[in-house]
Amino acid sequence: MPQTNLSFPMEPPAAGQWREVSKGVYWLRQPMPLALNHINVWLLEDGDGFALVDTGPRTEETVEIWTRVLAAPPFDRKLTRVFVTHMHPDHVGMAGWLTRRFGVRLWMSRLEYLSCRVTVSDMNREAPKDAVDYFHEAGWPDAAIEKYRARFGAFGKMIYTLPDSFRRLSHGQNIRIGERDWRVVIGRGHSPEHACLYNERDKLLISGDQVLPRISSNISVHPLEPAANPMADWLESLDWLERNIPDDVLVMPAHDECFHGLHARLKYLREGQHKSFERLREALARQPMRVVDTFSALFSRPIEPSSNHFHLATGEAQACLNYLLERGDIDRTIKDGIAWYTAAQ
Repeated sequence: MPQTNLSFPMEPPAAGQWREVSKGVYWLRQPMPLALNHINVWLLEDGDGFALVDTGPRTEETVEIWTRVLAAPPFDRKLTRVFVTHMHPDHVGMAGWLTRRFGVRLWMSRLEYLSCRVTVSDMNREAPKDAVDYFHEAGWPDAAIEKYRARFGAFGKMIYTLPDSFRRLSHGQNIRIGERDWRVVIGRGHSPEHACLYNERDKLLISGDQVLPRISSNISVHPLEPAANPMADWLESLDWLERNIPDDVLVMPAHDECFHGLHARLKYLREGQHKSFERLREALARQPMRVVDTFSALFSRPIEPSSNHFHLATGEAQACLNYLLERGDIDRTIKDGIAWYTAAQ
């Protein structure tokens, strides 16, 4: 059910266009060739130029838009630096192109930068046995595993080569951008060390993917760390945001519209996740399940192995299961290389 207690004070710009959100703060919408068909990026006045927060994906269309936008008023002065909230291709995809073209520094949290470098290095490699075993253990059919093998390493193709150095963003760090001070707020769960930017004076929060108004962030376990518990990290981050960021900020997310109602959104996300846990517990009390069998308890629509969402659904289901395992709510056994989950006795 859609959330109704948020307010959306302005219309988004069209793809490839921009609008001013607050004095010296500009919202540009970059298109994406996916079901989620856009990402919001932000240009902040920074002295005699502009700093950029997030970049859009590596596509010919994104290159064309940046070339046009940065050559026309008001953004034709100069680019001063590039901030990236986290390592996913729609956020960091153009960072290497922009930093090299304009001779500026990339600002990024350390774990996001290093994780991105590691993941990009998988290009031109065969899918490792550990990853294949991970998906086999989750209950993937052979056809889905072969599709994964064929596409392995594609992450790096969506990202221009990162610069070989960067400036670190750390939690609590204060950064002066133009006439504003922005505090770095690190969130976890969706990615390893996601950096949001908070301006207290003007009540602005650039939230990236950490808080979105109409969809929930994907929280996934990946083959690199199969016993990880990102769901606990994400829930802790929601709690921290509610305690430390006031409710009256304008939230500037990476997808959909800017909105008011941060605390209501955090509560809705938290309650929705706990309802998912309860459905999962009830399903596992009825019968043992593989990871892929839990989709019907967790998601509102069927997810077929041929779907582009199958990989994401697996990661998120595993995150829910690992969370309940760590709490002692469920048990896990391995039989013939397949993991089976049941309610704890």
